[in-house]
Amino acid sequence: MPKPDDEARLRHMLMAARKARKFAKGLTRKQLESDELIAHGFVRLIEIIGEAASRVSPQKRKAHTNIPWP
Repeated sequence: MPKPDDEARLRHMLMAARKARKFAKGLTRKQLESDELIAHGFVRLIEIIGEAASRVSPQKRKAHTNIPWP
């Protein structure tokens, strides 16, 4: 199976971020903190973003300096 490339990783990051925004729309911070299911969903989406970001090549990171990679 071929390895995903940087563009695929960036797409995964973007999709996860968009899902997080969609899930949070209209919810208060208190609601987000009190709903365990939503909280776990956010944690998972953040994990997806972090995992993909950690595997983006140094060359692509240099090309996108506006993204705070760490």
